[in-house]
Amino acid sequence: MRTEPRLTRPDGSVVAQVRAWLRAAVAAPSVFNTQPWQFRVTEREIEVYADPVRRLEVVDPRGRELMISVGAALFNLRVAMLADGRTPLVHLLPDGADSDLVARVRPGPAVAVSETARLLAEAIPRRCTNRRPFEATPVPPEVLADLCVAAAAEGGDLVVAGPVLRDAVLGVVRTAEHLRRRDPDYYVELADWTGGPSTRGDGVPPETFGPWSALEVVPLRDFGLVRPVPRRFEAEYESEPTIALLYSRGDDREQWVRTGQALERALLTASVRGLASTLMTQPIEIPRLRDVLTISATGAVAQVVLRFGYGPPSAPSPRRPLQSVLMNDGMLQDVR
Repeated sequence: MRTEPRLTRPDGSVVAQVRAWLRAAVAAPSVFNTQPWQFRVTEREIEVYADPVRRLEVVDPRGRELMISVGAALFNLRVAMLADGRTPLVHLLPDGADSDLVARVRPGPAVAVSETARLLAEAIPRRCTNRRPFEATPVPPEVLADLCVAAAAEGGDLVVAGPVLRDAVLGVVRTAEHLRRRDPDYYVELADWTGGPSTRGDGVPPETFGPWSALEVVPLRDFGLVRPVPRRFEAEYESEPTIALLYSRGDDREQWVRTGQALERALLTASVRGLASTLMTQPIEIPRLRDVLTISATGAVAQVVLRFGYGPPSAPSPRRPLQSVLMNDGMLQDVR
């Protein structure tokens, strides 16, 4: 006897529970808030696709960050199912490494909802990238250890930088940011994703830019380069930020998707523990700088640079409506 639920009604529309799962999935982080994912819902499973149209040609020519973003959405989908008492059965890259189909996810047998699943699911709507100054309060070692365990549970290796490595990493990030500012094509791409009406549903709106970092102690990506905001002000950021690097054991599409799941589990765990987080991916986007951060002796490949800390709430980035990410035309009438 089948225990898996039906995901669509006889008329092909999506059931309410699935809509909730999809809303959790699209709350994932993505580079420039491009939200490069699509979904197709069948009677028994959800197909997760990468949307190549939303790949950033300058920042992400290989589609690495796109796949990491889709991996983060996949993790949220899994957590949402678990929090509803269903075991997510995932078939990763079912049509091969070159397909836009990233995963098929089937809600499997009923399962007791664990405390971890509940807390992670509750953190999904709270998690957002925070580009504001953080407090000087150090993050306790046991909390940092939780983040490392979270990433490891999804096959990632999160390394928290000590003082020497931290300063070196920040120097590399700073170099990457300066190099980007010399590239005219980067300005064009930045303008594409920081402009438009506030109702566009994607991109990086001015309210999420954050203030200027005095002396670039924390070299965040400057989204105000092409669209300065008069209300932005200069602020003093923490002098000793908590920096971590997320590594993978390979550098292909499968590893990128797995990295995205490890990243999102670490970010949600940070939210559960009351931490704010910032992605600082500039050096990973420039091959020669990425090589500096990669550990050649062990084969660990640098995928993400992260900043954690205690900080004030930040405005969330907008999200596109589900109608925009569902590939089933017949289902749009019932997706709200």
